[in-house]
Amino acid sequence: MSEYGKLLFKIRVHPTLWFVIGIAILTAHFVEVMMLLLIVFIHEMGHAVCAQHFKWRIKSIQLLPFGGAVETEEYGNKSLKEDLAVVLAGPLQHVWLIGAAFLLYFFTIIPYELYQPFLYMNLMLLIFNLLPIWPLDGGRLLFIGISLYCTFLEAQKHTLHFSAVFAVLAFLTWIILDPLNLNIWLIIFFISLSLVMEWRQRYYAFIRFLLQRHYGHTNDLAKLKPISVDSQEPIYKVLELFQRGCKHPVIIMKNGKESGSLDETEILHAYFSEKMTNGKIGDLLYSY
Repeated sequence: MSEYGKLLFKIRVHPTLWFVIGIAILTAHFVEVMMLLLIVFIHEMGHAVCAQHFKWRIKSIQLLPFGGAVETEEYGNKSLKEDLAVVLAGPLQHVWLIGAAFLLYFFTIIPYELYQPFLYMNLMLLIFNLLPIWPLDGGRLLFIGISLYCTFLEAQKHTLHFSAVFAVLAFLTWIILDPLNLNIWLIIFFISLSLVMEWRQRYYAFIRFLLQRHYGHTNDLAKLKPISVDSQEPIYKVLELFQRGCKHPVIIMKNGKESGSLDETEILHAYFSEKMTNGKIGDLLYSY
């Protein structure tokens, strides 16, 4: 079996999805639910196939009652171009799905009763996923864009703050327009929970980002971006200046003059391997 075929064994169906399917059968909406699941499945497989193409480590492909998610073991050390390609690979699936549905309808292969809801679902999922809210694809695109100019921690913080503001505005709009829609309330709960969990685990994600760099799990860090710090700066504060997609030579200043420089691998080794979690960056000049 090909490496892409093996992705099918990583599909995980959330238990509540079976409940939703059961409700759909009882309420005569089985066709619509299956249609939606097909669209979501193709969307998530778009992400997964693209990630597999770039040799990303994929843990699972989750199918949820109102969407899906591809869980990987990559924490911000792939190139921004790869990350952008993987994020866009999901929404792009809706383009050919809409085109294929139009051709099938145009040649009277499928009736309007199937074409119309299929078109509507695709457009709604495409627009919804591109909203700049984490963890939607639009939120991930926002994170990539901010990462071009900010440190990892700053990009993460700004992304979550902007997502929270935009989410509140979107939630209020949805509730005003359709307050009795159960799906909208489920989406609001899911996004709110995701934002809260991501905020609580932001330092965990940052440590995973650093650990991957420490163990050499990086992918062509093409941009060289020196960092100048005072010799008395704590090592962990220097690490907080690290940015996605950049290799960081660290220039150490003492009394306004350059006293030496270190490669980022030396700093990561001191922090993680030698456990110098409370040391000063200047102390490393005497160690290496």
